[in-house]
Amino acid sequence: MTKRIDKKEKLYEIIFEADTKIGKRFDLFLIGLIVLSIIVVMLESVESFQTQMGVFFTVTEWVITIIFTLEYMLRLWIVHKPLKFALSFYGIIDLLSCLPTFLALIITGTQGLVVIRALRLLRIFRVLKLSRYVKEGNLLWVALKSSRIKISIFLYALLMLIIVIGAVMYLVEGKASGFDSIPRSMYWVIVTITTVGFGDIVPHTTLGQFITSFIMILGYAIIAVPTGIVTAEIGRVKKEIEQASTQCCPECLKEGHDVEAKYCKYCSEELNKA
Repeated sequence: MTKRIDKKEKLYEIIFEADTKIGKRFDLFLIGLIVLSIIVVMLESVESFQTQMGVFFTVTEWVITIIFTLEYMLRLWIVHKPLKFALSFYGIIDLLSCLPTFLALIITGTQGLVVIRALRLLRIFRVLKLSRYVKEGNLLWVALKSSRIKISIFLYALLMLIIVIGAVMYLVEGKASGFDSIPRSMYWVIVTITTVGFGDIVPHTTLGQFITSFIMILGYAIIAVPTGIVTAEIGRVKKEIEQASTQCCPECLKEGHDVEAKYCKYCSEELNKA
């Protein structure tokens, strides 16, 4: 029993952690497989490549799928709460990375060809598996999550501005210039304020052109606001992440613990140590 526990703890360090050399090598191995799988999926969509290298693509896909399936099963076996991991974001992504190839075997017949193609395209979700191993991606996600209230308030204020300016332009320009309703005028404001400028609706009056110029200049300032909010959060979160280890709690599956921590700061469970 003790040997089994020790074996699970060792496997946990390899699969879930990146503090050890073998853990880092395992992560790099999986990253290589994910990148290879994505390249295979993209090349399969090119008819000339599919004709010449179809067998190679099929064999490669099955080898990668089997490895990912074994990895997924090991993760379920190692964690204390398999169901919680299975229903987590990474658990669902890991499952999606394995299922399409197996489902394509079940759905047979000419009528299922379109469905099979759609299922095989689901393998592109493996790109999301990379987020587990990219520290900068996690940093950006935490920063966006931390700044969501500020950004929400900013978007609310922006929506109010779009409604007001849209109503004004509807009154100033009218149907003759293409501003035949407030929603359509709001669409024009969004296109203009984001500096996209499709040109399908154009103001013709002097006042309308003056307002347009103001909105264009305002657009540059508006783009800078969310960028500044997220950048500030990235600076703050980066300091916290740099001071944290890659330890993942076997009970609640949360990360971000202090380097010297022995217990999880979220659920108080003992952390595995190499």
